[in-house]
Amino acid sequence: MPDSKESLYPKDWIRKAKKDLHRARVLLADGDTEGAGFHLQQAIEKYLKGYLLSKGWELQYVHDLVKLLNNAKDYDSSFEEFRPLCEQVTEYYILVRYPLSEEAPDVAELEQALSKTEDLGNKIDAEVK
Repeated sequence: MPDSKESLYPKDWIRKAKKDLHRARVLLADGDTEGAGFHLQQAIEKYLKGYLLSKGWELQYVHDLVKLLNNAKDYDSSFEEFRPLCEQVTEYYILVRYPLSEEAPDVAELEQALSKTEDLGNKIDAEVK
């Protein structure tokens, strides 16, 4: 259940998504792939939640980007192009938060994901007024 203090205004979520995307860029430039991966996941989550809220979706406590993408596809099937991105970046949420035996994503992988996240953000920015 979302905290009653969380905003239900789509633009608030998109503004936070842009901050997380900026943080991902800065951390990646500094060589912190774990931090960059985490903020990339957060950016996509917030972009998708902002989009969904703009469609009347009820805010849910979920971090799985694929689930959020599936909800977005209910409104616009063209979101399907972002499925590989969401599948990839969802893993970063757990991978970078806990000391697991798996390695953090590499720089090239993150740069590609960052570029696709910018595409997703631009799509959502154009649709959410």
